[in-house]
Amino acid sequence: MNDSSCNRKGPKCAFQGALFLGMLLLLIAPATAEDPPAADAKNPDDVIYITSDRLFSDNNARYAEFIGNVRAVQGTTVITGDRLKVYYKSDLQSVESQGPGEESIQKLESTGNVVIEFDNRVAKAQKAIYITDSRILILTGPDSSLTSGKNVVTGEKITLYREDGRIEVESGETGRVEAVFYQKGKGLN
Repeated sequence: MNDSSCNRKGPKCAFQGALFLGMLLLLIAPATAEDPPAADAKNPDDVIYITSDRLFSDNNARYAEFIGNVRAVQGTTVITGDRLKVYYKSDLQSVESQGPGEESIQKLESTGNVVIEFDNRVAKAQKAIYITDSRILILTGPDSSLTSGKNVVTGEKITLYREDGRIEVESGETGRVEAVFYQKGKGLN
């Protein structure tokens, strides 16, 4: 589907959305409720369910953009925000020929009031980019934060390397890096 835009209220959008999502072979499938429907895939964590008010896709540029009240769910990971752009590695027609283990999503970019719940953590930012191959999550914007239990780090840019657990936090013009850690026993005292 090339350069098409729709509003979910019209029948044209329903057809275009169904065609687009069908070509992704259930890698990205619509959900009509807050929770995803039962998965037909062998591993439900392999399926990403996305809901939004609108969908725009550009096969030539290899991306699909979900706009308005976006909610994406894959396994226990939930992303909400104003927009979510899904960049894929190859055109939609070649997704069908991919074998097991071949990922079609290259990068996810969410903007506007982004909240990501994953791995018993909560990330909040105005913009979040997740690079699937390297498993790097980049949060940007004033007061971006990463929370794990009671522990919180904030900064203007937070880079989380999920492969090895490293975190880099950078300050910006609006404030410094802040961290609050709760520890049992002796700490700095």
